[in-house]
Amino acid sequence: MKAAFRNAFSAVSCSLNPKPYSSFSALSLRTFSPITLPPHPLPFRNDAFRLLSATSDSTSMAEGGTPSSVVKQFESFRCQLEESGGLRERVRAIAMAIESATRLMYADLLLVHQSRSVSEVLEKASSQIAVLKELYNQLSVILQECPGQYYRYHGEWRSETQSAVSLLTFMHWLETGNLLMHTEAEQKLGLNTSDFGLDIEDYLVGVCFMSNELPRYVVNQVTAGDYDCPRKVLKFITDLHVAFRMLNLRNDFLRKKFDGMKYDLRKVEEVYYDVKIRGLADKAEEVCFDTKTGGSADPGDQVTQHKQS
Repeated sequence: MKAAFRNAFSAVSCSLNPKPYSSFSALSLRTFSPITLPPHPLPFRNDAFRLLSATSDSTSMAEGGTPSSVVKQFESFRCQLEESGGLRERVRAIAMAIESATRLMYADLLLVHQSRSVSEVLEKASSQIAVLKELYNQLSVILQECPGQYYRYHGEWRSETQSAVSLLTFMHWLETGNLLMHTEAEQKLGLNTSDFGLDIEDYLVGVCFMSNELPRYVVNQVTAGDYDCPRKVLKFITDLHVAFRMLNLRNDFLRKKFDGMKYDLRKVEEVYYDVKIRGLADKAEEVCFDTKTGGSADPGDQVTQHKQS
């Protein structure tokens, strides 16, 4: 049965296509015919290859040169930072020595609040002035190694300089009753040079620090019986406050310290007011007047005269 079916299928196929392989052969010949290549390769391919090779070479050179220049630059930075760091450490060491000297000077000046003799206190505290002058001289020598970079390292000794100026100003006021001038402060510290001078703001801040000691000094002096001290201190700090009013201060640290001076002035005014309403200021003025004119300086006589008047 199966053999008869295959024979019938073959007969039908032959009747429909008597040459079954002729079309496939022709198609095969047409489809797989050989491709003729040009005798020489196209010129644009060589040019593109050369351009790509040149670009790769230039990129490799750039990549090879960049790390060396970066390393060279950062090597220079490292040397500069190490040099600056070493110099800064030397400056800090001197600043610490200045702070130590000012701390000893302040400890000596505190004795003035205990009714000690002013001359004795000043003599003891003045011994540190020569030490400060020598330290600032060493600092000046170090700064000569980096000319033009004063304010780069100024912050290392700024606060110490302000404290030193405040102590020198207080000592000068105790001795003379006047304000220590900027040029005088420079001479005491050995900073009277154009390369390394006393910054104006440091001087002004030091003067403001000095005013903080005056209210305490007034109270202690009144307690010790010096009733004329509030008047003298009030005149001094009032004149100083008026002088500061001439400055157009910004909203910075100096302005804050100047605002604190107003409270110092108010405290001294309160002490003077208390002394005045109790009649102690008049007695002190009479004693001072009689001392100058050669009259009696006996406090008992002055109190009797005050009661009779």
